[in-house]
Amino acid sequence: MDFGLNEQQEMMQTMARDFLAGEYTDKVLKAMVKDEKGYTPELWKKLASMNLTGLAIPEAYGGVGDFLDLTVVLEEMGRACFISPFFATVVLGATSIVEAGSEAQKKEYLPRIAEGKIIVTLALTEQSGKYTADSIKMKAARQGSDYIINGAKLFVPDAQSADYLICVARTSESKNSQDGITLFIVDIKTAGITVKPLNTISGDKQAEITFANVKIAASNVLGVVDKGWPHVEKIIQKAAVARCAEMVGLAQKALDISLEYAKERIAFGHPIGAFQSIQHRCADMLIDLDSSRFATYQAAWRINENLPAAREAAIAKAWVGQACRRIMASAHQVHGAIGFTEDHILHYYTKKARANEFSFGDVNYNLEKLVV
Repeated sequence: MDFGLNEQQEMMQTMARDFLAGEYTDKVLKAMVKDEKGYTPELWKKLASMNLTGLAIPEAYGGVGDFLDLTVVLEEMGRACFISPFFATVVLGATSIVEAGSEAQKKEYLPRIAEGKIIVTLALTEQSGKYTADSIKMKAARQGSDYIINGAKLFVPDAQSADYLICVARTSESKNSQDGITLFIVDIKTAGITVKPLNTISGDKQAEITFANVKIAASNVLGVVDKGWPHVEKIIQKAAVARCAEMVGLAQKALDISLEYAKERIAFGHPIGAFQSIQHRCADMLIDLDSSRFATYQAAWRINENLPAAREAAIAKAWVGQACRRIMASAHQVHGAIGFTEDHILHYYTKKARANEFSFGDVNYNLEKLVV
């Protein structure tokens, strides 16, 4: 495959980079880490005005571009350590509806996502924190023409800001844990839903969501009852590659600021970049970065071409997680103590990279998928 960007992707890259450079400075990042919701309505409207909230949504529903375009933009968002409901809405919410929704549901929700009018997230993981079918314990019991949902979801991204949840629940029991799982689209204001914000190391916004006898109409089922797990697997696959794209951007920024610091920091009468030990570290960072980018874009390309991509997505997530961890460790070695201070920007990237490493499958989870 050709790893070069085409004209449209180069345009998306430049537009996203210029926009984030102007709108999402280090000062804004630090403010959003402390902010309850992690974004401002003004910034969200600007994202929508540039059609970024419509990325990878089919044109028939008001979207633009494809999954590769989205991957390019996510890498740029990683470079800015961008915190917002973008990933939750565009990668998780829109993908769920595209994968499992009926034509009527797509027409109802996707144009509003593309226009930036609603925020949607995925309520998947529970107490175990696993991304496996047997970890889904939340019950959705049929009651007449409705379903009654009880249980709790943990680590739901940007639930504090969401208008709708894509809730993954168990509607029947079976020897095969992958059977009996159903997706529901749920208005977060529905009676019986409680959202409790969680503290995170990286500043991204997550929550615990409790469902207490929440009544959901059968028309809110996404896809076929009891047959939702194949859709969830595709969502996890795309989300894992999307997280890899963000980590590539995070790692690129870590390398850039490390190189800049190595040229400016003087020790023993010379810039520290003149010393071989620093040069070797930066060279190793570049090798890890390039290999991570290639693995990520190969998986993204296969997804975009509707080719089987489970293996490539697992390889990318396993490799990028480890490589990004090494890159961040080397960046801190280059910076020394200053990289750990609150005033410096590096620790925000390190924390975000570490959080992304575990998001939608850590190294061990993906390595196990490769040997099955």
